[in-house]
Amino acid sequence: MRIFSPIGRNKMKYLLVTLVAFVVLDGLLTELLVNGGRAREANPFLQPLVGDVGFIILKIVGALICAFILWDIYKRFPRVAVIATWIAVAGYGIIVAWNSSLFLLT
Repeated sequence: MRIFSPIGRNKMKYLLVTLVAFVVLDGLLTELLVNGGRAREANPFLQPLVGDVGFIILKIVGALICAFILWDIYKRFPRVAVIATWIAVAGYGIIVAWNSSLFLLT
């Protein structure tokens, strides 16, 4: 039995890789901005970790866990997973664009 999928499996994989890349890029940009004194981390749970190796490790592991969860959801409810992944990619795309713009503004 074939389940209807709004996008193919390969496209979903690329979307998840993009999400993980955006999350890691957000972490790297945050490290550079905070250590350079150009910005501060707004998340109170992550503030003490910025500048520590644990921050990037947490971002990488967290992004991979989210990607695996979204992939599992995709196998059962493809439409829900695709919509949720697109929302996350768009959200992190906006965050990365904002962080990148801080290099130009400061």
